[in-house]
Amino acid sequence: MPLAVSGTVVALLGLGVANNLYVQIGLVLLIALSAKNAILIVEMARDGRQAGKSLLEATVDASRVRFRPIVMTSFTFILGVLPLLLASGAGASARKSLGLAVSSGMLASTCLAVLFVPAFFVVLERWTEGRRGAPEGARATPRKTPAEGSSPS
Repeated sequence: MPLAVSGTVVALLGLGVANNLYVQIGLVLLIALSAKNAILIVEMARDGRQAGKSLLEATVDASRVRFRPIVMTSFTFILGVLPLLLASGAGASARKSLGLAVSSGMLASTCLAVLFVPAFFVVLERWTEGRRGAPEGARATPRKTPAEGSSPS
């Protein structure tokens, strides 16, 4: 979410647009959409982790599988708010503020979060596992000792 908000802040400062009520409404919408994209990656990585995959394998697989749906929905959303950016006439200033906040933030979120969310997940998951031990699905199966060998007595 901070990545998405940073995109909006850079666009607002770069274009000299004021932070008004419409920008703030756009930020609320933007936070929800960027969180959804991160949840898609993290949830799939956790499922892979519980299925017994290593942390890196589960994260890379989740990122690879969810990349296309995230990019497609994000860019569809950005194109959907394009009429707000190109608005003219009465009330165009409000529509432009909302469209600029949402489109610039979503563009930054899509480009940056696809890279950083998996990395943050790996770092936080390693830290969490180090504090409490490996999760159930990732534990190795116990090895047999020579006394428990498979030869019949």
